[in-house]
Amino acid sequence: MLDRIISEVPRFFTYYNMVFLLEAMGRTLLMTLVGVSLGFALGFLLDFARRTPGRAWLPLRLAATLYVETFRRIPFLVILFIVLFAIQGFRFSVSLFGVAMIGICVISSAFCAEIIRAGFDSIHQTQWDTAAVMNFGRLQTLRHVVLPQAWRVILPPAFAFMVMFIKDTALASQLGVVELTFAGKVLSTRGFSAILVFGTVLVLYFVLSYPLSRLGAWLERRLAPSRGR
Repeated sequence: MLDRIISEVPRFFTYYNMVFLLEAMGRTLLMTLVGVSLGFALGFLLDFARRTPGRAWLPLRLAATLYVETFRRIPFLVILFIVLFAIQGFRFSVSLFGVAMIGICVISSAFCAEIIRAGFDSIHQTQWDTAAVMNFGRLQTLRHVVLPQAWRVILPPAFAFMVMFIKDTALASQLGVVELTFAGKVLSTRGFSAILVFGTVLVLYFVLSYPLSRLGAWLERRLAPSRGR
């Protein structure tokens, strides 16, 4: 087996194969960064809706809570198929890559909303009450009081979720999206050793995820002094 892998290395690491893998790698990174970033923004809105006071906003709070609790419990692959069949049912013209992006936004917004909720709940209620006494609006309270302190609590699990989702994007290959795992399947069907192909894919996943995890640790250290103040 080792002899076969060694003999295939020159044929495998060609210009066109590497371009194919790097394009798939870029697509994986794009799905993760854009999908999770949009999901984080939607998650913020969902948590904001869940904290809206007053009986008049009860339907909004219930809808936001139902959304978060539902999609946090549905497997990502199932969400992808739900999105795909829903788009086909309404006869919208969306690429498979677009379907994957929508699915990522749906599930990441639910998980990010829970991460943001935990960060906001880490701020003692007296600070919310003090801001209200000083006539701060809800947005002012979040911007000037809560967010400067909550970021350090929010960022570590948020980056951990993003790194995790780099791996979960492999499920988009079931739809035919040409990301890293799908590219590995294609090269494997061309007769290359599966160990050589997916060993290379493994290294590329590490190259994607490790810098993000280090960036999260760096941001956590940078934000620590602002929380201390």
